[in-house]
Amino acid sequence: MSDAAKLELEDGLKTFGRWDAEEVEIEDDGLVRYVNLENILAPRSKGRHSERQFYKSDVPVVERLLNRMYVAGHRGKKHYIDSGHNTGSSDKLWKLIEDAFEIIEEETGENPIQVLVTAIENSSPAEEVVTYQRGGVRARKAVLVSPQRRIDLALRLLVQGAYEKRLASSEDAVETLANELMLAADGDDSARAVREKERREREAEGAR
Repeated sequence: MSDAAKLELEDGLKTFGRWDAEEVEIEDDGLVRYVNLENILAPRSKGRHSERQFYKSDVPVVERLLNRMYVAGHRGKKHYIDSGHNTGSSDKLWKLIEDAFEIIEEETGENPIQVLVTAIENSSPAEEVVTYQRGGVRARKAVLVSPQRRIDLALRLLVQGAYEKRLASSEDAVETLANELMLAADGDDSARAVREKERREREAEGAR
């Protein structure tokens, strides 16, 4: 057994072999059951949870970030920005996340997984608007968002924001992802995810 492997066994498993997800704190009580803080060296679920209801809750949150990055620019039925070239590059995307986490740790001095979870909390709308038909009229109604959907939306918005900034700037993907997560963790509305969350909640307030 190599010295690195022995050290890993002594210290306990950590995500990327460096950061402990289990020390991360979730302030939003409604999300605690749905954010998996299991440590993983590499994404290994390979869809084994797909036949179970709410299976996403069993996938570690860092792996869920990776899964969302496969379709970074896709929005709804029509792809606003195509990101098909991301698919099939799990090793490349996993390395991208690790490098982004290194930048976050250097910039903030915090566990980057804590920054990711805080960014999710700040980007997950508690309310949104649904449209339904009443007779011949379409009506809008404010509804509470389920915890699972809140996390899904937050991850989607975070990745979309980073991807769009990457296409519009000279920064590389690592820098844009790191910056987007840090801005969202600070609650800065220059992060697309935070701005979109606030927009959805304003719409919901007006539709009550």
